[in-house]
Amino acid sequence: MKITILGAGSWGVAIAKLLTCNQHDVTIWSIDPEEVAMLTEYCEQKQKLPGVILPGTVHYTGALETALADPEMVVIAVPSPFVRTTAKSVASFIKKGTVIVSVAKGIEEGTLLRLSQVISEEIPQADVAVLSGPSHAEEVGKCLGTTVVVGAHSHATARLVQDTFMTDFFRVYTSPDMVGIELGGALKNVIALAAGIADGLGCGDNTKAALITRGIVEISSLGTKMGGNPATFSGLSGIGDLIVTCASKHSRNRRAGVLIGQGMSYQDAMNEVKMVVEGVYSAKAALMLAKKYNVTMPIVEIVNKILFEEFPAGDALNVLLTRDKKSEISGISWDDDQA
Repeated sequence: MKITILGAGSWGVAIAKLLTCNQHDVTIWSIDPEEVAMLTEYCEQKQKLPGVILPGTVHYTGALETALADPEMVVIAVPSPFVRTTAKSVASFIKKGTVIVSVAKGIEEGTLLRLSQVISEEIPQADVAVLSGPSHAEEVGKCLGTTVVVGAHSHATARLVQDTFMTDFFRVYTSPDMVGIELGGALKNVIALAAGIADGLGCGDNTKAALITRGIVEISSLGTKMGGNPATFSGLSGIGDLIVTCASKHSRNRRAGVLIGQGMSYQDAMNEVKMVVEGVYSAKAALMLAKKYNVTMPIVEIVNKILFEEFPAGDALNVLLTRDKKSEISGISWDDDQA
């Protein structure tokens, strides 16, 4: 297939490497002329994904009219804060029915929309799908094995994306639950910030395991209220992506959290990481959604306080551990309660 990738960051480049393994004709577009020049000369994203060399068959351009000259599929791989502006700028080039695969993870703060909804607003003629799961670019670019899930409005579109992306090291499942897939991918970044903060404070593995476990409870509680399937949050785009993002050395959200736990502001932490930290942009939106749907999300609440209200990170764990007593799982009765 002829496929255009919008975005030349680490994930866009890793996806290009993946798609060339299936002999697709890949073009990468970037708004940054320096990125285009670097990729053209070296076939490598030296700043964001060093060591991953793209085949000489990949094309690079900064011109949308060139990048979008009759592609059979488009992948939007820009950071979540730039999805709307990117979609708006390419809308006039997209033909009716073109499959657009969103691989960014986030929630638009101003509208509280999922990114597939943002793309559909700007490009209503497109057939939008989403791809998510435990898939750090650093490992996908090196062809290390993983599994992900693609969500779409139709089974036919999901199967098309599955066939396009699936290799012997990148297994792709399908699902109709776009809501659950996107919310899992967006909200796990906020929990990963919390896990990183705990690491920065010197907390142990028990603390991280607790944050991951209670974090997926928060994600599931909100996600099901918003129409996601509960099983999705136990799957690849839920607990799978949450585990890797909270634990991996490649996780920019965890790394930023570590720096915040050590005393940095979120802005200084993002500057140090030198890439967009999606959890910072999703944190406010997650809290607003929690209030809108009347869902209790204490981890999300405390992350927002640390990021935006100068709440001391060192006091956060105590706040979480000393909340009112409650049962772990609601809806399960004690035998003596039924007597």
